[in-house]
Amino acid sequence: MAVPTDTEAMTPQARAARARQLRKNVGGSVAILAIGLVLYFLPVPAGVDPRGMHMLGIFVATILFLILQPLPTAAVAIIGLTVAMVTGTMAPGTEAFTGFGSSSIWLIIAAFFIAQGFVKTGLGRRIALLFLSWLGNSSLGVSYGLAATDLVLAPATPSNTARLGGILFPVITSISEVADSTPASEPSRKRLGAFLTATANNVNAVTSAMFMTAMAGGPVAVALAADQDINISWGTWALAGLVPGIIALILVPLICYRLVPPTLKKMPGGSESARNELHQLGAMKRGEVIMLVTFIAMLLLWSLGSLIHINSTTVAFLGVSVLLLTRVLAWGDLAANKGAWNTLMFFAILVGMAGQLNTLGVIKWLGDTIAGVVGDLPWVWVLIILSAVYMVLHYLFASELAQIVALYALFVSVMVGAGVPAMVAALMLGAISALMGAMTHYASGPAALIFGSGYLKTSEFFRAGAVVAVVTLIIWILAALSWWQVIGLV
Repeated sequence: MAVPTDTEAMTPQARAARARQLRKNVGGSVAILAIGLVLYFLPVPAGVDPRGMHMLGIFVATILFLILQPLPTAAVAIIGLTVAMVTGTMAPGTEAFTGFGSSSIWLIIAAFFIAQGFVKTGLGRRIALLFLSWLGNSSLGVSYGLAATDLVLAPATPSNTARLGGILFPVITSISEVADSTPASEPSRKRLGAFLTATANNVNAVTSAMFMTAMAGGPVAVALAADQDINISWGTWALAGLVPGIIALILVPLICYRLVPPTLKKMPGGSESARNELHQLGAMKRGEVIMLVTFIAMLLLWSLGSLIHINSTTVAFLGVSVLLLTRVLAWGDLAANKGAWNTLMFFAILVGMAGQLNTLGVIKWLGDTIAGVVGDLPWVWVLIILSAVYMVLHYLFASELAQIVALYALFVSVMVGAGVPAMVAALMLGAISALMGAMTHYASGPAALIFGSGYLKTSEFFRAGAVVAVVTLIIWILAALSWWQVIGLV
């Protein structure tokens, strides 16, 4: 008896959908290859290394393939790097693997492991329940409790997907289900779950913007800024994001409350329910205590790093080492963290390729070209216009990191060339690189996770994402610039 193939076992609708996706991938791939080849063979501008246009063509094609995603992200990055080596655009011994030596990349990897500690020990859930026990008697109060939890966890969980998905999302779904709110029907999802998920998604973008280590792209942006001699410490980023971040965290739940209003306004017994669950958890376990002490120590060391001359990556690995020595984490936990190792492969390759663009003079050439268009404007207007353009361009990207690697250094270079203070340009674009992560259901890992839960319609997702993006951009331009003058960054 013949065994049916996967295709034969599909329904006609599934086969048709698969055929459409295949045609889309083939057509898109042909178009991307054409774009890459055109850039590859462009005449070399003055001041650019002869390999510069080759690198630009390969890099742009790689980024576009990451958006199309005919293959997994890491696979696309490996193929792009291979093409760069085969064509002689990147020398294997001295250029191709420079990204793997970036301390910022390894900071991301270490922080993935630290996030595992929060989930494995249960400390993240305990913190969430603690805030809910204080603020859980109304739907709006619950949203602020979740926001406060996200804020507390953000500095030490640079995987914003892990923070929202591994710690907060299970709490959100539990609260929604207790309130009889599931994605099963329109009235049910609107009862509470749609509001909580919309708020959590947009709050996560704000907390990711407040700390260098609150999302994977933060350290990468810092590394790219350092390539232009703009040195941002962990404390500088955190201090810069304090005031605009707090203002945004106050406003975002209120905005979502208007855009995706819950039909359940009050939750009698919500705080009591959280207190009961906390009581059932009992006293903090050994692993939670170690995780908490390690977390606090890391925050202190990150905050004081510039004063005591300790690198952020060193602090992160010190924390991981403590968790390993105390058996809170085992090597098996680290080895099984596919997200961390996929991130290493993908980010290290793209950071190395972006660095090569800068080394070959392509970034400076592009920056000078764009600066010629906006160069006559006052620097504040340059900052506003290019910040807005940078954010809008994220509608074309399915990853915050992909856009950071593709455009961050370029936009910083253009801003600085047009007179924007270097630190202001780097910090503003660093914050926007996180704020844009909630704009669409494909904008980031957390956004995709929230959309996949089924609580939000596509139209609701885009509307809330667009409105909050505009509001937070205005907050960062107005409040941040005012605050940065007070603390001497402007």
